[in-house]
Amino acid sequence: MRRFQSLSALAILLFITTTASASDWPQYMGPNRDGVWPEIGIVEKFPEGGPKVRWRVPIKAGYTGPSVVGGKVFVMDRELAEGAKNHDEKLFPHRPGSGIPGKERVLCFSTSDGKQLWKHEYDCAYTVSYPDGPRCTPTVHDGLVYALGTEGNLHCLKADTGKVVWQKDFAKDYGAKSPIWGHSAHPLVDGKKLICVVGGEGSVVVAFDKDNGKELWKALTAKEQGYCMPMIYEINGRRQLIIWHAESINGLDPENGNVYWTVETKMYMGMAISAPRVSGNQLFVTAFGGQGGNMYSGGLLRPEPDGNTTTVWKSERKKLGFESVFSTPQIDGDYIYGVDNPGTLTCVKAETGERLWQSLDAHGGKKEGSAELFLVKNGDRWFIANEKGDLIIAKLSPSGYEEISRAHLLEPDSTAFGRKVVWSHPAFAEKCAFMRNNQELICVELGK
Repeated sequence: MRRFQSLSALAILLFITTTASASDWPQYMGPNRDGVWPEIGIVEKFPEGGPKVRWRVPIKAGYTGPSVVGGKVFVMDRELAEGAKNHDEKLFPHRPGSGIPGKERVLCFSTSDGKQLWKHEYDCAYTVSYPDGPRCTPTVHDGLVYALGTEGNLHCLKADTGKVVWQKDFAKDYGAKSPIWGHSAHPLVDGKKLICVVGGEGSVVVAFDKDNGKELWKALTAKEQGYCMPMIYEINGRRQLIIWHAESINGLDPENGNVYWTVETKMYMGMAISAPRVSGNQLFVTAFGGQGGNMYSGGLLRPEPDGNTTTVWKSERKKLGFESVFSTPQIDGDYIYGVDNPGTLTCVKAETGERLWQSLDAHGGKKEGSAELFLVKNGDRWFIANEKGDLIIAKLSPSGYEEISRAHLLEPDSTAFGRKVVWSHPAFAEKCAFMRNNQELICVELGK
């Protein structure tokens, strides 16, 4: 009986250890690049006064979200050179007359106490609009960190030390010009490949050997490479790499870059940003259609096995779908949840595009240009980070938006459209949220 009790206790201990182990957040939008946080044992609502902030550490400016793997959190920022100053951002983007000197940095902290473990930095003069800092969340895989900077500097670093394994300069190596808002397409690991949106002649997308940086293949040409991260989905029984640049959406063979199908798109200011999402054998695409709404704003596409593509329905301003500027939508069963341009959380039927409801509650009740929300699903509810520095727990359903809890965790400190914003996607790992603005990185405890 004592032996049975001991074995039972051991089994219970192993069960608790297994179920309580941290799920990592190794890239933009989580483990499967889909905005789903699979962790269990998370609070149903915030305690009075908000969740506990485990630690706060100072960092510099940037838009990159954190990634979390193996007890380490990785993030990028930018430190201006002494005496340098970012240009004042206007309503419409512009490039500075000359590069703004500074350093881009890749930083690594301990998840337990926020202690900085290492940093890697390099000189990088900015020529882009919205010059606060880097855009791409580091991608972490098998002990390596892949960090892509605003001007196209790609570094592969050892996750434990920050030592450089290999590096690329997209401008020098491929003749790629930084788009006006900088390189923003988060790198994707697929098998032995690291797939990146690069730019240049014949190299909008390039697959590198993830271990040594050797080019494996390259494909596509466009005047602008856009900002949309590469995604891989199974469509019509075969894996397809989805590349959306400023001129077309493309399905490619991820093994060699051969093109399966192409849909031409005329983008407002090259704004191919939000990642297409898959629903069965169909793709939902969303984009801001411009001030007059006369540019491509997305809809539901069905790539056919013969290489043709059917448009199931097109987004229509004030009627079907929605026009997200850069927030990636979520498909949950038969419904799509996403953000319309002025910050309006929207639910539409995936089959028809019919709008079921819209709400400004998560954003704060006021329409504002290019206002954004970041949506992450956890079980039967959602964690929503808005640009005001709030973290919200809510339920989303075809019947409406139901807010459960809200906590103000960060001060918005990046300027956009004449207001202060936080435009950085949180990471969710180790039963915590990792969030940043232009001054600090914080760890917020969310376990029950």
